[in-house]
Amino acid sequence: MAETYETYKVLGFKRKFKLTKLSPPQDVIDLFSLCTNKELQMSPDHFRRFLIEFQGDKDVTVDYAKRIMEQALHQLRPDFAMCCFTVDDFFNFLFLDEFNGPINLEVHHDMTAPLQHYFIYTGHNSYLTGNQLIGGCSVKQIIKSLKKGVRVIELDLWPTSSKEGIHVLHGGTMTTPVALRTCFESIKEHAFVKSPYPVIITLEDHLTPNLRDIVAKMVTEIFGDKLYRPEAGDHNEFPSPEALKYRILLSTKLPKEHLDRQINSNQDDNMSYLNHDLSQIPEIDFEEENEDAANENPGETTPPYIDIIGIPATKANKKLKKALTVESGKANRLSLSEQTLERAASLYGADLVRFTQKNILRVYPKGTRVTSTNFKPLRAWMHGVQMVAFNMQGYGRSLWMMHGMFRSNGKCGYVKKPDFLMSMGPNNEVFEPKVPLSVKKTLKVRVYMGDGWHADFDKTYFDKYSPPDFYTKLYMVGVPADVRKEKTKVIKDVWTPIWNEEFTFPLTVPELALLKIVVREHDTGKDDFAGQTCLPVSELRTGIRVVRLRDKRGKKFKSVKLLMQFTLE
Repeated sequence: MAETYETYKVLGFKRKFKLTKLSPPQDVIDLFSLCTNKELQMSPDHFRRFLIEFQGDKDVTVDYAKRIMEQALHQLRPDFAMCCFTVDDFFNFLFLDEFNGPINLEVHHDMTAPLQHYFIYTGHNSYLTGNQLIGGCSVKQIIKSLKKGVRVIELDLWPTSSKEGIHVLHGGTMTTPVALRTCFESIKEHAFVKSPYPVIITLEDHLTPNLRDIVAKMVTEIFGDKLYRPEAGDHNEFPSPEALKYRILLSTKLPKEHLDRQINSNQDDNMSYLNHDLSQIPEIDFEEENEDAANENPGETTPPYIDIIGIPATKANKKLKKALTVESGKANRLSLSEQTLERAASLYGADLVRFTQKNILRVYPKGTRVTSTNFKPLRAWMHGVQMVAFNMQGYGRSLWMMHGMFRSNGKCGYVKKPDFLMSMGPNNEVFEPKVPLSVKKTLKVRVYMGDGWHADFDKTYFDKYSPPDFYTKLYMVGVPADVRKEKTKVIKDVWTPIWNEEFTFPLTVPELALLKIVVREHDTGKDDFAGQTCLPVSELRTGIRVVRLRDKRGKKFKSVKLLMQFTLE
């Protein structure tokens, strides 16, 4: 086969660079030879040995191995006559992510525990398409989020200028509104296209009582039997994701006029309401949204609105420690800003963990993130926070981590929290991220090679005068003791870089660790971005795997991928 070259112009002169053909690294050739006993072809029995001994698969039969080989061969060379791999077939199989990706694609966590036992894929201001102050509002962003597996959609409800209708927008800003009915109808249509597990709609309610009646009627009419309406005793314990499959839940504060009426009715009964359910009384909030505006309206909310609130929400008062006190009786949802979460984690870390064992905690971005950036979610997850609310329309490293976490458990939007976040010692002690622990597991990562940039990018995208100079950076993020970063050498002037470098990551809490992978192109100025992905360590499939890379917003590149090996000891 004739060699292929690519030409670049430099100061009027032409420079020719050889285009490297994608070929198996020596490790792959040696592995093929070992599995086949040095034969030239890999049979289904040989392939079964590879899957069990080197990829860590269990209970693999020869029939299963043969079926995978046949499916792969249909893609690699449809005219194949025998079900066997050559070394090139085997190498090309390793690059098929539908068969050899790094993450388990099935829902495999226990889905029968109460909702507070799960990290839940949560959106913030889900209707916004861009900027928090002047961006547009559209159901398109809600639909995009649901299609990505987001399970918590946030809507801000405000009266229209006539005070007789309801629309959704970010209050006090120049964002353009969208009709509430349109939002609900879009949620109904797309709620379960990605996942069968429940969708929770958090409502920031700025309505008058008569408008809340309209919401109750609208919700009942649109969602029908899909709407979860709690019965007596349901709030003592949250239902499980399994029990709520294909259901929609509303979560919002109980209106002040309803609580005032209930408190007044119980004052003649030794104030039993206050003694039993103090957490339901609204207090001064840290949120940037002016939720209290809605409570200034006179009148009363009719019972149907109260009946449709599946997860009641409360507000934190200025005494943060008191807000995190776990009350007996009903379970609730509490919201904190990212700054308040940081303060709580520093001062009351153990209280945070205990609170999230019984209740749901939601953390949202601070109000100054007007360009829809996000905060680092790891601190919240370490303390058991279930709803880390993110601006899904944004991009950046924090959002990459969010995407990575929710690639877990078949991308269903619910990730079971590690058992240590839900357990308590004999003296009420709980997990504390700052307390040093011994190494539990060691992850070894080998970066073999990369491919696909030449197909997805123009030849001068990275460098006008030569092929790119790629390198890979590996970031381990998790509890403080596990944070680490590594970097491969720079491979110059090739579109198909071969690094073949191994890195070791000792992990004290592998259950909360994420491996962030970023490829860049070395430049004399700022290095160019060339792809990223983030993988949950607890979900990694061991062995040689293909890792598809994504753009800055998390969309998969068509062709760009890495060949890597993961070993967990």
